[in-house]
Amino acid sequence: MKKIYIPLLTIGLTLMLSCGKEKKEVTNNEAGILVKVSGIVADNNPDFVSASGKIEAENSANVSTRMMGYVTKVNVKVGQKVTAGQLLVSINNADLQAKKAQVDASILQATATYNNAKKDFDRFTALFNQQSASQKELDDMTSRYEMAKAGLEGAKQMRNEVMAQFSYSNITAPFSGEVTNTFIKEGDMANPGMPLVSIEGASRLQITAMVSESDITSIQNGMNVKVLVKSTNQTLTGKVIEVSGSAKNTGGQYLVKINLNNSNTKVLSGMFVNVQFPLVSKKQATTTTTNKVVVPESALIHQGQLTGIYTIGNKDIAILRWLRIGKTYGSQVEILSGLSANEQYILSAEGKLYNGAKVVIQ
Repeated sequence: MKKIYIPLLTIGLTLMLSCGKEKKEVTNNEAGILVKVSGIVADNNPDFVSASGKIEAENSANVSTRMMGYVTKVNVKVGQKVTAGQLLVSINNADLQAKKAQVDASILQATATYNNAKKDFDRFTALFNQQSASQKELDDMTSRYEMAKAGLEGAKQMRNEVMAQFSYSNITAPFSGEVTNTFIKEGDMANPGMPLVSIEGASRLQITAMVSESDITSIQNGMNVKVLVKSTNQTLTGKVIEVSGSAKNTGGQYLVKINLNNSNTKVLSGMFVNVQFPLVSKKQATTTTTNKVVVPESALIHQGQLTGIYTIGNKDIAILRWLRIGKTYGSQVEILSGLSANEQYILSAEGKLYNGAKVVIQ
């Protein structure tokens, strides 16, 4: 009998200790996740209008040719710096060489004919003045001379045409810049109008931004703007140089171009930016805009194409609320719907939040 009671007592003590330990762990889990919360920021009068844009080179071109022929040599590579007039691509011009030889021969023939006609015209003019030649003989010599002169002029113009064709077989850079792309290689057939090399001028950069119809009236030509480069977190300055007055061909948005003032900054063509246009009339903007609810972008949750934010529910429970967002004002994002101005939201958490999680407000 003693052999039976001792193990049962041991088992009972073990179960009691285990239950106590488990109860303690549950109590710790129920303490909740430490979070920081904040109230809604309502902005009655934003200081600027924001729009997305892209940095582009002020001078850019896709160089092509007007003639058909095989590419004999590509003289540049992507990323290479070029100067205005530098040879980029050479195209086979054997047929032009043959045509030039024919034209040169016709010019020699036309020159000889012209010289003989001119001598006869001068001689018969002198004879006519001396009344030793008739009017008809002078008229015949004059016609012969004018025909020879026109033939020589036509041969010279044909030579100019051939020489112009040579410029399309030797493609040169229209301005100084950098080669951004090559569309052909040696041995390819070049066709009229087909782009061969793409060049961008690196001396000056500008920004092309698309502005909505609700904000375009606040933008004026010549105004100074602030430019936020998203990839490098740089803040630059610029000046509006063009404001489009029509959105017919731009999908309902208006095209605005800005010249960058910071020419020595390390920004490249193709980088995306956020442009902040100061409001023209701050008083007018205050009376025509409603309260804007904005939250820090770091507080938002992104799941696929959905954007949400964690709010505080009854009994300190985290509730994921899906939102419809609007414009971006620097690091702040406008909330169009899904969150009211009197609700609190979670700024940060010391742990992984989920819908229904117990939280403790710091």
